[in-house]
Amino acid sequence: MNRLYLVTDSTVARRAGHTLPFVVEAACRAGVRWVQLREKELSTRAFLALGTEIKAITQAYGAHLIINDRVDIALALDADGVHVGQDDMPYPMVRSLIGPEKIIGLSINNLAELQGIDSDELDYLGIATVFPTGTKQDTSSLLGLEGLQNICSQTSIPTVAIGGINAQNIQQIMQTGVTGAAVVSAICGQPSPYEASRELLVKSERVNE
Repeated sequence: MNRLYLVTDSTVARRAGHTLPFVVEAACRAGVRWVQLREKELSTRAFLALGTEIKAITQAYGAHLIINDRVDIALALDADGVHVGQDDMPYPMVRSLIGPEKIIGLSINNLAELQGIDSDELDYLGIATVFPTGTKQDTSSLLGLEGLQNICSQTSIPTVAIGGINAQNIQQIMQTGVTGAAVVSAICGQPSPYEASRELLVKSERVNE
């Protein structure tokens, strides 16, 4: 899978003076091929309208559109897949609803959550939280590079790290054996989401420097 994964945040984008479609278009134009639409506050109708607009962008660039949590929205949009967390709908149930061809990602936070996972039902694991972020200040559960590397070494499922990843540390992330890196503020909150995406993409490929 492409090594850079954009997780959207409308609030962060708005603070930087952008609309979410502007950010997604700029990231896709720069080369990002995985976009997760994560909107916790929107009504169903507003989420659907935004998703329709974002899907037109991702389709135009051949990027994957993954919907966070909302299976109903993913089905309505015919999105490429769904990403769920530990407290969301169980992934076997998601699979039964969206079918065998769609993508399912599952967030895990530690090694214990890796145990018992059915790798046949999942396409990738989102591994959190690596570094402190603006929304997660509790450092007691942070994985750090060592924790991330430990989880990656114990699964054959593609892995995507998330949490505090930016242009300054993405090369360290990619050296842990992880498949890809997910970012939020490092693209959504930047003055130029296009330039930020380009820098992250280039650095994510320079694993051995």
